[in-house]
Amino acid sequence: MPGLTSASALPGILRDMPEGPTIVILREAAAGFVGRKVRAVHGNSREPIQRIAGRRLVAMHSWGKHFLLAFDDFSVRIHFMLFGSYRINERKPTPARLGLEFSRGGELNFYACSVRFIDQPLDEVYDWSADVMNDAWDPAAARRKLRARPQALAADALLDQDVFAGVGNIIKNEVLHRIRVHPESRIGALPPRKLGQLVAEARQYSFDFLEWKKAYVLRKHWQVHAKKTCPRDGTELSYRKELGQARRRAFWCSVCQRLYE
Repeated sequence: MPGLTSASALPGILRDMPEGPTIVILREAAAGFVGRKVRAVHGNSREPIQRIAGRRLVAMHSWGKHFLLAFDDFSVRIHFMLFGSYRINERKPTPARLGLEFSRGGELNFYACSVRFIDQPLDEVYDWSADVMNDAWDPAAARRKLRARPQALAADALLDQDVFAGVGNIIKNEVLHRIRVHPESRIGALPPRKLGQLVAEARQYSFDFLEWKKAYVLRKHWQVHAKKTCPRDGTELSYRKELGQARRRAFWCSVCQRLYE
């Protein structure tokens, strides 16, 4: 369909756990549905999804890892969790959690995800300045929030969606390697320059991620995530299956990434 991108043109877009940049790609790919009425709804969500039928989609938004479908007096939040996926203008063999069929043809299907209705205005629910992909991103606010969490590990701080909405585990590992900070460094022990680098690179790497993902070369640019050797000094990378309160995989170089305690 004109103005729409099929899922086949975006292979494996959610092969890795969704992070902010992948949700931006979905928002852009599905933008052609905005302004259309939903003529039919299907899916196995326990939410009252039939209330969407007959309603006109007025906007799409992304906030961190949330994909938001806005209608006149409510919105629908899609969270892909660990294994969620979507299809545009096609279906998977498995049942959709939520499927929307639009006027003039075309459909949008979501799988293995969380579906929630939001009845308040989105501006009352979301702090857009915390989204690293948003034009309203506020690095000064991020630094203030970090300074209020001096005991937090750098790895946990980067995954805190109240501070860095959209940053996931890939971005976390790569940002810490870029700025040469050990994932178990305490936020309160980081020099001001390092704290500033952490905030700046969380956003910069997210946009690098977006560019590489669109070009299907993201994995080629990984320096430490799921790797075995540090590209800077050639030493074997350290790995932990579960690190910090977030209990997420961590890859780092014990030579060039300094531990601040």
